[in-house]
Amino acid sequence: MQEQYILSKKNQITLISGILIAVGFFSHFALENAFLAEWSLIIASIFGVAPIAIQAYQALKVKVVSIDVLVTIAVIGALLIQNFEESAVVTFLFLFGHYLEQRTLNQTRSAIKELTDMAPESALVQTEDGEFEEVDVDDVDEGDVLLVKTGGKVPVDGTVLTGEGYINEASITGESVPVTKTEGGEVFAGTILENGTIQIRADKVGEDTTFGKIIELVEEAQDSKSEAERFIDRFSKWYTPTILVLAFIVWAITQNIELAITILVLGCPGALVIGVPVSNVAGIGNGARNGILLKGSEVINDFSNVDTIIFDKTGTLTVGNPEVAEKEVYGDNSEEALSYLASVEQESDHPLAKAVLANIGTVNMTPVEETDVVKGGGIVAQVNGHRVAVGNVALMEKEQVTLNKKAQKDVQRFEKNGNSLVLTAVDGELKVLMGIRDQVRPGVKQDLQNLKDLGVKNLVVLSGDNQGTVDLVASELGLTEAHGHMLPEDKSAHIEKLQKEGQIVAFVGDGVNDSPSLALADIGIAMGSGTDVAIETSDVVLMNSDFSRLPHALGLTKSTASNMKQNILIAIGVVLVLLASLLFSEWMSMSIGMLVHEASILVVIFNAMRLLKYRLRGDRYNVKTGVEEIETAK
Repeated sequence: MQEQYILSKKNQITLISGILIAVGFFSHFALENAFLAEWSLIIASIFGVAPIAIQAYQALKVKVVSIDVLVTIAVIGALLIQNFEESAVVTFLFLFGHYLEQRTLNQTRSAIKELTDMAPESALVQTEDGEFEEVDVDDVDEGDVLLVKTGGKVPVDGTVLTGEGYINEASITGESVPVTKTEGGEVFAGTILENGTIQIRADKVGEDTTFGKIIELVEEAQDSKSEAERFIDRFSKWYTPTILVLAFIVWAITQNIELAITILVLGCPGALVIGVPVSNVAGIGNGARNGILLKGSEVINDFSNVDTIIFDKTGTLTVGNPEVAEKEVYGDNSEEALSYLASVEQESDHPLAKAVLANIGTVNMTPVEETDVVKGGGIVAQVNGHRVAVGNVALMEKEQVTLNKKAQKDVQRFEKNGNSLVLTAVDGELKVLMGIRDQVRPGVKQDLQNLKDLGVKNLVVLSGDNQGTVDLVASELGLTEAHGHMLPEDKSAHIEKLQKEGQIVAFVGDGVNDSPSLALADIGIAMGSGTDVAIETSDVVLMNSDFSRLPHALGLTKSTASNMKQNILIAIGVVLVLLASLLFSEWMSMSIGMLVHEASILVVIFNAMRLLKYRLRGDRYNVKTGVEEIETAK
């Protein structure tokens, strides 16, 4: 209990130690009072070493020789040889350095702090008499009706029941431009209603909300350790005992106890221990601020080395809102065939089905029986006693539907024009051919060029669409490879093939249909607006389905990985220079060594903090949002 009390007062002890040192030096140089000077420095040393010695003892109890052990031995040694100035100054610098570390580390964790500060604390819940009363957000249940006023935080994930307004969703998507919400719109906890008044139904509450999951993921990511960090942890366990042995050997050979003690101080690997994790924290924090979830330190390392990125087409490279561009009807009873087609497609939530229904319009619907979904093909169903097949050419072949010469030419023409094909056969006879096109995402070509500029060698599209459609998109966007008619298992097999060739593969998909590929790739990147599946199945989530965040994410991971290496070099370089200065010069002392040591810790922290302001130059996301473009180390 006493130990915890002393550790909790570490900042106050630092202040007292600093005052005593000032008194000591003033007494020595100004008052020429050796007695007061000496005892001021002795008391400062004892005060200062107390929390350090407690931490050293706690480390030794778990069989770890920490930095605190080295400093404690060095300070006790300095006191024994009556080098009170060194002992006092070393303890003060060590404690003051720790104080500065905590201050600057808190700034690198500012992203998660900003997120937690955004968490709503209360909500206006509708009571049985129709009035609204303020309750703690933890007391809100699913299904409750809540009122959100202008300037208020949305307390839950929910659906707008009445009213409209503009909501700032930056906490979820990183996008600062307010989004209009009307009746039926989806809202997220932690977002802010900038204008308007709305009533919402609570669909998800507490930790189940998208905002709650984001906070949990960022916290886990910041606390996770990369392979580099685990290596440094193992290295430190051997390094610190080695410094102890080295100091003992130097003392045994030279009989110079002051030199041995100075080696203990100079050999402290503080900057090495802290350099990598602080870079990870800053990089993950930058991503969280910009609607990019990087799920852990290992993800940063792997993503920074990616040389091949594979894309799903629909909803990733394209907008995901296809429309019927061309249509051909064959034979008689076209209205009946369109009615059957609409009846089958209303059973599906596929984007192409929605496009078909939008084109057909209002028709008489017929009950659908015995629906059979053919993976990678389409749907076969019984409608009003007829066998209706709706899907691609492969399904028609499977259903033994014969395409006459005109239909074959139409299929070739539709494919050449970049359409996805939806063929409808009734009782084995082709009735309708539709060509559906999806628009390429605006600005995606520039984003792909940015990825190339960042060192990605291969940009590949894998799609279930016909080859002609895929080739057209690939040609327009300048992709390296394009493969159509790909089933989910075909995509997975292609990823495995590239991995066997030694390529580091990232897969970008919607997080739902492509979950096997997302899981198999070295890095799975989900284009998901905060959906559960997108968050859970991938390594990186682009929260607003905004493709322009992808170059920023890659550039950020590359800069973060580079920043880690810089910090390791700084830390090792400083230790080597200090030890060399001690052995081959006469100006190095224990106090100077500790000052340089603490300065090196701050240098690696400030170096890592540059990542908080990272922006990829030329990134259209920065141009779009009006954010000042700042380029850090690439």
